[in-house]
Amino acid sequence: METVTFKLQENILKRIDEMLESLNFNNRTEFIREAVREKLNKIENEKFMTKLAQFKGAAKIKVSDERLHEIREEVANEYAKKFGIDLN
Repeated sequence: METVTFKLQENILKRIDEMLESLNFNNRTEFIREAVREKLNKIENEKFMTKLAQFKGAAKIKVSDERLHEIREEVANEYAKKFGIDLN
């Protein structure tokens, strides 16, 4: 793991310190590391949803309910694999 150094405003650090115990974090580093992970996941999800929205209604042919179910399964499996989730 690589060390990264940065500065935060005092009021932000105070807010973090106030939340550490109630959120079961041992220190600021754990809190900030998790916050960065969550932000990265949120950005990826937003990109995915934007890309998916481009296809909404774009099909020239009707897609059966069965095929829609298959597509949803494929997307779910892809995300499960990406995030290390076992769906079985």
